[in-house]
Amino acid sequence: MITYCTNIHPAESWAETFAAVRRFGPEVKEKVAPERPFPLGLRLSGWAAAEIGRAEAENFHRWCCDQGLYVATVNGFPFGAFHHTPVKESVYLPDWRSAARLDYTRKLADLLALWLPDKMTGSISTVPIGFGAMIEEKDFPLISKNLGAALDHLDRLAQRTGKEILLALEPEPGCVIETSAELVDIFARLNLSGPQRKMLAVCYDCCHQALQYEAPAESLALLAANEIRIGHVQVSSALQLMGPEIGRLERFREPCYLHQTVGRRRDGELLRFPDLDQAIAAAPQGMEEWRVHFHVPVYLAAAQECAGTTGFFLEEILPLFPPEIQMEVETYTWEVLPDDLRRGPVTDSIAREIAWTTEKRKGERHE
Repeated sequence: MITYCTNIHPAESWAETFAAVRRFGPEVKEKVAPERPFPLGLRLSGWAAAEIGRAEAENFHRWCCDQGLYVATVNGFPFGAFHHTPVKESVYLPDWRSAARLDYTRKLADLLALWLPDKMTGSISTVPIGFGAMIEEKDFPLISKNLGAALDHLDRLAQRTGKEILLALEPEPGCVIETSAELVDIFARLNLSGPQRKMLAVCYDCCHQALQYEAPAESLALLAANEIRIGHVQVSSALQLMGPEIGRLERFREPCYLHQTVGRRRDGELLRFPDLDQAIAAAPQGMEEWRVHFHVPVYLAAAQECAGTTGFFLEEILPLFPPEIQMEVETYTWEVLPDDLRRGPVTDSIAREIAWTTEKRKGERHE
């Protein structure tokens, strides 16, 4: 079953989160899966997670069961505010140097263990160690210790409840882990025991890996060869611009999110910028292609007259994932998209993204 991540709905407190799920979850289910249970990819902020006691969690679980919904994954990446305020690099904080990140992840795991159906593997996505410029070599012993403690917690949960929950590092441009090869290196560097290693996985965000100009089959083969599990897949497209004129993407500049931008020269060299505005200001010559970390609805073949998307990456990679892998569309940028790309109710767009993904998952052609 393909679902969507609720980080598309602005919500920070638990009351706001439950209200958003109550408003939109049943409507999406009715459009996509009226006759069968429908999973949710639930985003919980640090604020929301701290507010939920046992009674609130059980009440939410009962409501989900009554509605034919269940929580399959939890987005534990953005800890703080994620909408209607500049987020930029702060989205990675607290990172895995921090006890706050560890405590937050443990709480998410406890909640997911309650909400996850029996005999189903769940996953929690998390920051890929941290933002690259913030992490130093001396930080890795503490990072390894904190990650190990989180993984021990997941192992104990599995033994106690019979529910397997994976901690899924999500590679992202500008972070300690950007590429599939860097993910393999980090797995090797972390001093993890066998049980810990079993609980660590990757959240494979297709937009992020397309930004690295990775070949889908080679990326997945590398993960498989190194026995790296896939916790879940985030189905997302990036902006793509062929040619050197990065200024043509001016209308996608906005103050909330970080839009890492990667250009490719004709000789294959990659040129990386922390944000789109910096790439536009630099306007380097000799670029053959640009890709921008700006999630756009996956059904779009073009994001504007002059720009395309990395939907071709999705078309190639979606049929390659094992059938049991949980997938979720993740266009969290809905509210900052240009108006002409944000037409109709958000639930219609979500349903259309899920339908598109379902067809591409089967290798079918979408008209």
